[in-house]
Amino acid sequence: MAEALARHTMVKASVAGWAVVMSRHPELASEPTIDGWARAGHPLIVRRPACSDAAGMIPLGLPLPPSHGKRRIALALAPADIIASAAPPTLADAAAAAPAHWQETIGLLLQLLPETLTFGSLAWQHLTGLPYLSDSSDLDLLWPLSPARHADTLPSDIGRIAKQAPMRLDGEIVGRTGGVQWRELIGADEDEVLVKGPAGVISTTRAAFLSGNLS
Repeated sequence: MAEALARHTMVKASVAGWAVVMSRHPELASEPTIDGWARAGHPLIVRRPACSDAAGMIPLGLPLPPSHGKRRIALALAPADIIASAAPPTLADAAAAAPAHWQETIGLLLQLLPETLTFGSLAWQHLTGLPYLSDSSDLDLLWPLSPARHADTLPSDIGRIAKQAPMRLDGEIVGRTGGVQWRELIGADEDEVLVKGPAGVISTTRAAFLSGNLS
């Protein structure tokens, strides 16, 4: 399962598996929100592996809301301790959790690409009900790449929306080999971009990534 889970996949831990995590990280036990995370049915997010991660374990992240210190906690679970996995929520599904002054921008983003996903503060507030959003929150998004449908113009279309947005638009355009930060893709076709995949980072050109023809 470790190889099959892409970055940003949302997973849920078994209560027993979470107990193992808490015993492995006793410094977290004093935080009730973390201790009860699995019992509450809250998800974790798949991250890129670090050198310190044990082989065979699935690297995961748990970002806490600002009221709990806005910490980003790196954890790992055995595949057997994961009881569910899913893609991040769609922007359309999470939109109801967004503040009113975000709604016009969200509407434009959904017109541009209805399949847009979200994985940052908006996603976590939508999924957990905890107060993740603040006045300084970014809107973190994943735009699935479809070379057959306006792939070449997608970065500049996002840029036009970003110029008028009341929040910062962050995130990646995601192809079959990984994701590229969308601002890197506004440039010449021969410009080098960094593709973040499940196991690491590779470089290619803007044109190759947007066409799906990676070497």
